Amino acid sequence: MHPNRFEPQAGQESVWDYPRPAILEDTTKHIRIICNDIVLAETDRAKRVLETSHPPCYYIPIEDIKMEYLVETSRRTMCEWKGISQYYDIAIADKYIQNAGWRYTLPTPNFVDIQNSISFYGSLMDACYVNDELITPQDGDFYGGWITSDIVGPFKGEVGTWGW
Repeated sequence: MHPNRFEPQAGQESVWDYPRPAILEDTTKHIRIICNDIVLAETDRAKRVLETSHPPCYYIPIEDIKMEYLVETSRRTMCEWKGISQYYDIAIADKYIQNAGWRYTLPTPNFVDIQNSISFYGSLMDACYVNDELITPQDGDFYGGWITSDIVGPFKGEVGTWGW
């Protein structure tokens, strides 16, 4: 079962036009993440992963992240397209967020360019911005996509979408 695709307007992308398998692309959009009132990450050098039915996940170079607040965990997962990832907790003052971000330490050949970049769950941050637009986190606790006004769905992760 596939949902009814929303028709994109001028300047918008439909996640139903994104490819499967997923692809990686550079973006010059300005990315900023706020956590516990600290700018945790900020870059104009992010990459984004595009996959059918998903809003993009943005991967930020480690050099553009305040890594002193990240704690590597033992959690590992595997994605058939991207490879094996490890997770990070965030510890800022009295705030501790488990499994807040991830990176592909053993990426597949098509995703080696994000090996030294981390993506974050927008739902666990105070705020995430793409070009100064506050994002809406993708529904559910499995996917980490960021929804902005230039992306239309419907999006996988919403109630009733696991069968897509």
